Amino acid sequence: MPHEQFQSCIDACNACATACDHCAASCLNEQDVKSMARCIELDMDCAQICRLAAGYMSRGSRFAASLCRLCAEVCEACAQECARHQMEHCQRCAEACRRCAEECRRMAQSASA
Repeated sequence: MPHEQFQSCIDACNACATACDHCAASCLNEQDVKSMARCIELDMDCAQICRLAAGYMSRGSRFAASLCRLCAEVCEACAQECARHQMEHCQRCAEACRRCAEECRRMAQSASA
């Protein structure tokens, strides 16, 4: 089964999507929501592409490696934005995004080799 070889990346993508959903929802409850707009936007983009990448890997799509390269890029952007904010949900999200970016890069590299 193709998904088994990428299971750690699939798990990282799913965990990242969940962290991003939680972060976006929590940001909406912050006192100055306007200042969190970029964070919320990236959280939503990141959650979507992580779920998409997990699905592509699960199906063994030939486009999974390409998608994972893009996913890593989005995760990095989200991690950088979240890291700027001191709230715990943002810090946890940044951590999940970094972990996912690392897994996605590894997956894309091994799939291309």
